Amino acid sequence: MHTKAARRRPNVVVLLSDDQGPWAMGCAGNPEIRTPNLDRLAATGLRFENFFCASPVCSPARATLLTGRLPSQHGVHDWIRRGNLDAGGDRGIEYLAGLTGYTQVLADAGYTCGLSGKWHLGDSLRPQQGFSHWFAHQTGGSSYHNAPMIRDGRCYAEPRYLTEAITDDALEFLHQHGRQEAPFYLSVHYTAPHSPWVGEHPEEIVASYADCPFHSCPDVPAHPWQIASAPRGSGTQRREILQGYFAAVTAMDAQIGRILDLLEAEGLRENTLVCFLSDNGMNMGHHGVFGKGNGTFPLNLYDTSVKVPALFSLPGTCPQGRVEEGLYSHYDFL
Repeated sequence: MHTKAARRRPNVVVLLSDDQGPWAMGCAGNPEIRTPNLDRLAATGLRFENFFCASPVCSPARATLLTGRLPSQHGVHDWIRRGNLDAGGDRGIEYLAGLTGYTQVLADAGYTCGLSGKWHLGDSLRPQQGFSHWFAHQTGGSSYHNAPMIRDGRCYAEPRYLTEAITDDALEFLHQHGRQEAPFYLSVHYTAPHSPWVGEHPEEIVASYADCPFHSCPDVPAHPWQIASAPRGSGTQRREILQGYFAAVTAMDAQIGRILDLLEAEGLRENTLVCFLSDNGMNMGHHGVFGKGNGTFPLNLYDTSVKVPALFSLPGTCPQGRVEEGLYSHYDFL
């Protein structure tokens, strides 16, 4: 039974992007990319200027965010390929088995916890770590169309544009749980702006970047460690890649706006902590690299690979429009 004190506890929404450096936000000083809703979130809260990931690769970074542990402690050291089937070959390994994530702590404290989007920490078929709502990507990355998703234990191909489908599910969760006695926690884990980029994102948004000079993405010779499989190109191909990446960010930003609008319309915003982070940074030509830390071999730890956006907003608690210059990382999130 929930007490009045429990009902006053803040709700929490964590928005997590995939492969985005802070350079890919207007509020962080990039005039070329359009992120009005992230800018709006920063204006109503706290933006961290120097926030770093635990690893410049998605799966270990996500495991650290959830558990607060070093990769050497939680055991996830690289991206998890297709869930890594167990010895029987019929299901993914649950890599965080035996570890406690903060979502499990919240669930044990009476929060209703939901996941909408990317898990990429092994077995995606079953809800884990305190989640009772589970709309997950089967593997971790794919096309944004007909993406392999899981709902209620059923695998299917999602017909909608994936960024929108993840948001639609998040909005349904908020509608369902926003007025219940128990506080809620919601992870909205986008696959955007991770590749693929060309031919994947709303055409009107892609076209809107047709005249962008992309000064924020240096056009320099390829880094000698650049892996051959990384998409980079030159001339028209490079421009198509950059238009796709910028469009993926702007399309995601529009969907984040839908979530913020609903929280305000439902009267939930005043008591909801909204956080925006990314799993790792991203180079789009920076240092001659296309990719994150594993965009080169050996891996790189360039600032653009390890620095991530970090926005926190809770009306009446987080200072509005403040920029924090101190050094922080995924380890500090928990």
